[in-house]
Amino acid sequence: MIQRSRSNVVYLDFSLYGGAETLWEDKRSPRRTTITTPTAQDDGTSHPGPPQDPSDFLWLMTEEPHRSRRMAIMKAHPEVTKLMGHEPLTKYIVLGVVSLQLIMAIILRHTQFFSLWFFFCAYAIGGTANHNLFLAIHEITHNLAFPGVWPNKALSVFANLPIGIPYCAMFKRYHIEHHKYMGQDGIDTDLPTRLELLLLNNVLGKVFFATFQIIFYALRPGFVRSQKLTTWHISNFIVQLVFDYLLIKMFGVKPLVYLLLSSFFAGSLHPCAGHFIAEHYLWDGMEQETFSYYGPLNLLAYNVGYHNEHHDFPSVAWTRLPTLRALAPEFYDTLPSHPSWPMVIVNFIRDREVGIFARAKRLAKESTPRVKSTVVEQESEVDTDKSE
Repeated sequence: MIQRSRSNVVYLDFSLYGGAETLWEDKRSPRRTTITTPTAQDDGTSHPGPPQDPSDFLWLMTEEPHRSRRMAIMKAHPEVTKLMGHEPLTKYIVLGVVSLQLIMAIILRHTQFFSLWFFFCAYAIGGTANHNLFLAIHEITHNLAFPGVWPNKALSVFANLPIGIPYCAMFKRYHIEHHKYMGQDGIDTDLPTRLELLLLNNVLGKVFFATFQIIFYALRPGFVRSQKLTTWHISNFIVQLVFDYLLIKMFGVKPLVYLLLSSFFAGSLHPCAGHFIAEHYLWDGMEQETFSYYGPLNLLAYNVGYHNEHHDFPSVAWTRLPTLRALAPEFYDTLPSHPSWPMVIVNFIRDREVGIFARAKRLAKESTPRVKSTVVEQESEVDTDKSE
């Protein structure tokens, strides 16, 4: 009960709350995820599980869920194999977005760097465009722009140009390992490290993490799992450096600053960047390791919001992921999903039940032989070791 003293100072009579320190003690945040088709186990409104221990990651002994669901879907819907294969439209979109970014960079070469207009263009246009290119490279990493390996690699180097920093070659191997060894500590570099958990497991830490997501994703892999350099990596590095040099030589340094700032905003507090957190962080007390998002921002992001569908079938191109979901609604409509990417960032920062700790991990089993029972599990990446 709120009481007012003679001096008009408002205070709370905590004797009415049985010793509680705050009015909100033990009150959980509202549920953050939604579900299309509620089940007996999940009514879509209540929390499916208790809050997670914020002092450690969630360690699981179970197999990652995507392989078993892929097998079940193929058994129930064998026609799913018709959805697999490359998407010719991808290369034209990449060409258009790269052209847009180069035109914007050149146009802004005479704009004052610290002006609001420069930063607005870098955030609204550049951030959205470069985020689109991040996800174009993600799509191309699965060899889904061309039927051949090297045309895909060449396109990814081209898509990398407006990003300003060479990364597509490094990203490919790390991302394929993320699919094959999802959740395995020390192999899946999408997972936060113990040091991140210790330093960033609070509101300010989460603000810092959400603001500089792109830096964490760029630097973490090098500390967790280094790669052997190949001609593919060197080519990506040389082409990018030559492009950056020519851009500065011909138009000055501001165009490159615009592109780099665009890349920073693309992986920071940007509406599209919510997918970095939405995809694999644990929510609402669930042990569900992958979450989808079916909202309009997928139009700017190669349908990466269809993330359960993508992990189940990495060989299905972005244009056919909605068809995959419609083909197997009994598998996907019963899975909780995120209604909004921007709110994922807000809730990640505000919600005490979500933080750096909210990831599922497994002990690494890299040395365990794994029998591939279907060509689908090749995931269109058989070239990763042999062709480099």
